Amino acid sequence: MSRRCELTGKGPMTGNNVSHAKNRTRRRFLPNLNDVTLQSETLGRGVKLRISAAALRSVDHRGGLDAFLAKAKDDELSTNALKVKKEIAKAQAAV
Repeated sequence: MSRRCELTGKGPMTGNNVSHAKNRTRRRFLPNLNDVTLQSETLGRGVKLRISAAALRSVDHRGGLDAFLAKAKDDELSTNALKVKKEIAKAQAAV
């Protein structure tokens, strides 16, 4: 399982551990990923995703999963999230 957010594409970053004596050793900064089930109003069901805490706040700020995916760029989304986005668009077009 990759350490990448399914909605924003956030992944690990690299940097340095810096000791008091200014010795530098390489380290990784990992994103704060959580397994969540987000509700889609259009589909009427929950969608399980592995997203960062920042992405969860962004979903709430934009007004839910449907609104977030409508504005999201396709190249940032995972294949699972892209599939859900297309399902939502298809369901909204049918209404």
